[in-house]
Amino acid sequence: MKILGIETSCDETGVAIYDSERGLLADILFSQVKTHAKYGGVVPELASRDHIRKVGSLLEGALEKADLDLKSIDGIAYTAGPGLAGALLVGAGFARSLAWALDIPSLAINHMEGHLLAPMLDAREGLEMPFLALLVSGGHTLLVHARGLGKYEILGESLDDAVGEAFDKVAKMLGLGYPGGPIVETLAKKGNSAAFTFPRPMINRPGLDFSFSGLKTHVMTTVINLEDAELNRSDICRAFSDSVVDVLSIKCRRAIEQTGVRKLVVAGGVSANKAIRRGLEAICQDLESEVFFPSMQFTTDNGAMIAFAGYCRMKLGESDTFEDQVRARWPLSDMNPPAT
Repeated sequence: MKILGIETSCDETGVAIYDSERGLLADILFSQVKTHAKYGGVVPELASRDHIRKVGSLLEGALEKADLDLKSIDGIAYTAGPGLAGALLVGAGFARSLAWALDIPSLAINHMEGHLLAPMLDAREGLEMPFLALLVSGGHTLLVHARGLGKYEILGESLDDAVGEAFDKVAKMLGLGYPGGPIVETLAKKGNSAAFTFPRPMINRPGLDFSFSGLKTHVMTTVINLEDAELNRSDICRAFSDSVVDVLSIKCRRAIEQTGVRKLVVAGGVSANKAIRRGLEAICQDLESEVFFPSMQFTTDNGAMIAFAGYCRMKLGESDTFEDQVRARWPLSDMNPPAT
């Protein structure tokens, strides 16, 4: 079973081919970072246009890399949400038209389910549901109890800014450019951990929800108060990073202790942050639990995770219906388990 995966939810165009017997055959990604960097964030109309320009050539490249032709493809999975509506429509329209022309099934995939399953693409033995998942990206911060495919209970989520969004906004305050996550992480490594102490939002409240807006405001206040003095960006990045790592670690520890589930999956763009990885590895070691991360190439948005999620569902007979459409908002809790 060979599944073509197409990802166009935001500012990366991803095309991949997953084979049920041989694994991932091709994974090609085009990033629009340079296009949007000069605007300090993603411009939806420009993102949609770039997807239109790139998706066809990426498909040709993926087929060439996998040494396949279109007639070898058994199904097409595409991101249908959440994401930018225009960008999603590009991928959905391309995928469904191609599937119709080839007379093969297509399937709408939830972008966050793709991230949740991404560590399974190359994980060591032992990663099976149920597990806990921390999904951290530019648009989402979620703690999920994944009981089975499509059986997702949201244990906690951000009440305001997503953690990746907070990284970007802190970088903008400091004049560091876009995207902010990698820049803040690099500077944080050089910072003095004793220079500033920033708050750890919501750790003293019951529950597993997150809030990063107050932390972002604290950073802004610190920058304003230091504007006439020497502004040490590295120290500020370090204090911000330490706070985020502590909050995520404390909430994950709490989730493991409350549920008794001893496997934690961490995925999404922010899962590439090495300080966050070390913090979560430490709490899992302390709790005698296992933690799983996707390979670095699968942390960002990519077609491989969509192809794999499509395979997981299509092998159980799932496919599109005429009612399926793209959704800018599509909570994981609205997902349905495939019929068995």
